[in-house]
Amino acid sequence: MIRAYKFLMRPTVGQSAALGEMLRDHCSLYNGALQERRDAYRHVSKTSIKYGMQSAQLKEIRAFDPERQGRWSFSSQQATLRRLDKAFAAFFRRIKHGETPGYPRLRGVNWFDTVDFPKDGDGCRWDSTPHDPQTRVRLQGVGHVKVKQHRPVAGKVKTMSVKREGKRWYVVLTAEQAQPEPLPRTGSVVGIDMGIASFLTTSNGEHIDNPRHGRKATAKLEAAQRKLSTFGRVRRDKRTKNHQRAVERVADLHRKVRRQRLDHAHKTALDLVRDHDLIAHENLTIRNMVRTAAPKPDPDTPGAFLPNGAAAKTGLNRSISDAGWGVFLTILHAKAESAGRDVIAVDPRNTSRTCPECGHVSAENRPTQEKFHCVGCGHRAHADVVGASNVLRAGLARRQAQPA
Repeated sequence: MIRAYKFLMRPTVGQSAALGEMLRDHCSLYNGALQERRDAYRHVSKTSIKYGMQSAQLKEIRAFDPERQGRWSFSSQQATLRRLDKAFAAFFRRIKHGETPGYPRLRGVNWFDTVDFPKDGDGCRWDSTPHDPQTRVRLQGVGHVKVKQHRPVAGKVKTMSVKREGKRWYVVLTAEQAQPEPLPRTGSVVGIDMGIASFLTTSNGEHIDNPRHGRKATAKLEAAQRKLSTFGRVRRDKRTKNHQRAVERVADLHRKVRRQRLDHAHKTALDLVRDHDLIAHENLTIRNMVRTAAPKPDPDTPGAFLPNGAAAKTGLNRSISDAGWGVFLTILHAKAESAGRDVIAVDPRNTSRTCPECGHVSAENRPTQEKFHCVGCGHRAHADVVGASNVLRAGLARRQAQPA
């Protein structure tokens, strides 16, 4: 299996400048290749440029500009061209399936934050000073950069990426390793119901609180945004130091919320994986759940619209995004695979409206957000616990139906 590791780098001042130049030159290569494809297709010949044609030009580009493009790893530049090729492949795939295409765009220097190295030892070297207790990574054109390695890397390092987040630099490794031993069986199965009031509720009646990291940071974010709004809209290279500090403050707050959300998701998923052999959850289409409310034209007044609950829907969308269901479910599946656990996604329809005692389905079974009162048999329970129980039952049924 392939596992990723992310470590903080501790570059010197000179190395930080070199890393910034590396990103700038790879961004220039990406934009140049994109513009070449645009110009070729706009020509009367409608020429289509492919990755192989652009990769073959790298040797000439490096010889023509040895101080910039010739300074960096040839393989990493090929990886940048492959990234552009994947962007175009995704663009044509979306056109084929009738989705919103989203033509690949030119990248600004501050919007190009990652350089990929396809192979350890080709332009990069993990643990380049093995006889030194301080871990370092060697990058062509940059040197040996200190790394804060907070956990050991198991297996053989395959690929490496350098990533910039704000003022920090990270190295992301992928290592090939043997499938880990599964955790001991517990004999426990559980269904979970994702929510807003509680982050999730289990079929055992346990409620995991929703930390609401985004809402807790709202006051600081609003203050930072107000300060940022006092500066006019100017090009990035024209910003004053105070303007740049205001931009970085907003970015740092958003970055902190994202890290808090990831930390909570990892810890919650780990607890579930350790305690249960099977975990069933609703197969949620979060993209559709957070769509804005559709406008309602007023048939009596042309050009006017009726109330459509847009404000309430916006608040709900913000709460769903703040909970981070998608991130949590992705992490849950990854941890379960490593631990040898089963995770099953079931159809979410009517899971909170179906009575677990008599099977009666009705919207009236759920008079409030928290209460469940079956109008058929009179069964009472917490609505989220009922939903989790129905999810578990559906998950067990799906597991039994799967071929051995």
